[in-house]
Amino acid sequence: MDKEFTVIIEQDEDGMFIADVPELNGCHTQAMSLDVLMERIKEAIQLCLEVYDDKQTVTHLVGVQKVRV
Repeated sequence: MDKEFTVIIEQDEDGMFIADVPELNGCHTQAMSLDVLMERIKEAIQLCLEVYDDKQTVTHLVGVQKVRV
């Protein structure tokens, strides 16, 4: 059965794309293109799931909020 995860994608000042999976602690990667990024994050998710072996508590992204200070 396929599992679905939320992926947060950002781009730094050098143009590098960074992907983070909030549901899996430490599951992130980066790449210079979105296509490569998506391939890499899928691999990272698979590796995280193998390492965690369902022992880690999976969180659920509630939302993203901007805060002005």
